[in-house]
Amino acid sequence: MSYLDNLENNLKALENQEQRDPEKVKRERERRDADRNAALLRAPHVEALKTSPFTSDLLTHCRTIGRGQRVLVQFTWLDEILRLDAKPKRMELTPTADGIVAVFSNNGTETARETVNPQSDDPAALAQRWLTAP
Repeated sequence: MSYLDNLENNLKALENQEQRDPEKVKRERERRDADRNAALLRAPHVEALKTSPFTSDLLTHCRTIGRGQRVLVQFTWLDEILRLDAKPKRMELTPTADGIVAVFSNNGTETARETVNPQSDDPAALAQRWLTAP
C-alpha cells in the first residue's frame, strides 16, 4: 500500500468518525431546521419585496430624485436583499421574519433603520427620506 493510499484511507476514516458523532449530527440537524424555519418566516416578505408594485415605484422615484440631484442611483439584488447605491449613500431593504427593514447608511456608517410595509407605505416618501437626508 502506498503512502497516498494510506493517507486517503486515514482521511476517509476520520470523515466517517465525524459523521457518526451523534452530538455533531444533532447540532447540524437543529441548525438546518432553524435555517429552514427562518426562511419560511421570511418567505412572504421576500416575495412582497421582489414582486410588489411598491418596489418598482420605489426604484422609479429613486431614479427620478437622483436625476434631479445629478446622482446615478444603482440597484442590485443580493439574494433576498435589495441594495440601492447613490454615491456615498446606501439603502438596503432586507426581508426579516417581522417584515422588511430599510437600513440607511452614508459612507459606510449606518444612519437610520426603519421597518417598511409594501402594502401601506409610500415609496416616494421613502425615496425622498433616503436621498435628501444629510
